[in-house]
Amino acid sequence: MKQIIIDIDMSDLSVWAECYSTPVAVQLSSLAIESIKSSRHAIEAIIADGKPVYGINTGFGKLSNQSVQSEDLCRLQENLVLSHTVGAGEPLPTNVVRLAIALKIASFAKGFSGVRLEIVERLQLFLEHEIYPVIPEKGSVGASGDLAPLAHMSAALLGVGEVEFQGRIVPAESVHKKFGLTPLQLEAKEGLALLNGTQISTALALAGLFEANRSLTTAIVVGAVTTEAVLGLEEAFDSRIHALRRQKGQIEVAATFKKLITGSGFRAHSFETGRRQDPYSIRCQPQVLGACRDLLSQAAELLTREADAVTDNPLVFADTLEVLSGGNFHAEPVAFAADILAIVICEIGSLSERRLALMTDPSMSGLPPFLTSEPGLNSGFMSAQIAAAAMVAENRQRAHPASVDNVPTVANLEDFVSMATHGARRVLAMVDTLDNILASELLAAIEGCDHHGHALTPELDAVHTMLRASVPRMNVDRYFAPAHKQARLLVRQASVPKAAGLEHFSPWN
Repeated sequence: MKQIIIDIDMSDLSVWAECYSTPVAVQLSSLAIESIKSSRHAIEAIIADGKPVYGINTGFGKLSNQSVQSEDLCRLQENLVLSHTVGAGEPLPTNVVRLAIALKIASFAKGFSGVRLEIVERLQLFLEHEIYPVIPEKGSVGASGDLAPLAHMSAALLGVGEVEFQGRIVPAESVHKKFGLTPLQLEAKEGLALLNGTQISTALALAGLFEANRSLTTAIVVGAVTTEAVLGLEEAFDSRIHALRRQKGQIEVAATFKKLITGSGFRAHSFETGRRQDPYSIRCQPQVLGACRDLLSQAAELLTREADAVTDNPLVFADTLEVLSGGNFHAEPVAFAADILAIVICEIGSLSERRLALMTDPSMSGLPPFLTSEPGLNSGFMSAQIAAAAMVAENRQRAHPASVDNVPTVANLEDFVSMATHGARRVLAMVDTLDNILASELLAAIEGCDHHGHALTPELDAVHTMLRASVPRMNVDRYFAPAHKQARLLVRQASVPKAAGLEHFSPWN
């Protein structure tokens, strides 16, 4: 199990990538522990003072003018959590839940939330023993925090609801008993601190970012193989062209393409095809995929800041014993980042489908019709392109910005919300669809290269060898599904860029 340390400064995106990719145990720095304790002492001093302070001894939202007696403060926080467990739909993926818990711990560690150290320690215990609350995917508008999903997470701390433990879904109360623990009883401010925050939408967006970058890197390698298969011209990747554009991503992607194809046996033959200009899907790959890389970098910057933020409300300033109410729970930055990711994923898939279509068209590619040795008797990649087109259309529908939608809530007190949570959630579904498109192109591109029979560069030859180890030639028809499933697995596991030596080609590395 990976051990990570959470401090009051958590601006390293690689930490969150670890939390997403593998089980983690979290330790708090001594400074984080002191910050949490100081924040809690401030809350206790404010309670002793007896003045009404939002979120501590008042109702919430539209009910914030209602005072709550001191003997009811614990019940107030428990009621808040339990009343908000209204999520619906399938459970969030385990790795997203794990990441969200780590993000919540990091937010509390900064010392502006007023929770007891015991709350954070229970979250740490959940991570250490791989106890993951079952959190329904639907129900948050991404403002006032991810209330419903975080309520389901928090209810598990109280021994309510269900958790995933050792591969099974079990009652939350049972895991407390297993470890000899008493379910937590919340005290003043703690329920609100647990529910307010953007940790679910941020975890979903970070997951989308990590997966989108893996897909982009895969698309670059697969695009290079396709360039070889259609005997594309190397000239379009000349560094002098891209230096004049001054776009960082374009320059980096062009250099990568040139490295992947220069010196192969396909290069000399590309000058013999008679085509002096390639279609845009080949010629403009650095411009398109480079722009995608730049947008991923922008999304990464937004989400790095959000993961390092305090996003609950109200916030406790221990040095002045003030509790200030604002709107850091509003997830507009996450919503924008998610919309950026959706656009990137859609474009990667659209370009991949165009390259696939190019390879199946003999008038453009110079390859046999639909990449089959016996067209007519065999249909080859005809339906693979049709399926890819269907999936491109699906992702185009999903790419509509979620952030421009707004449905006011809480009797119009919360009248402008971000819709970040479902905006971020749809990104993972879009990546799943994109993986199918890239898998089809990978199969076709390798098949196209085999039709020519020229030598690939060592990087692309490693990709060829990897695929052919499990997928034989596809120049005559057979049951297509197993080949596509295997190619999709290679895409999903990032095996394609790893084989080509690009496993660390992230814009934030």
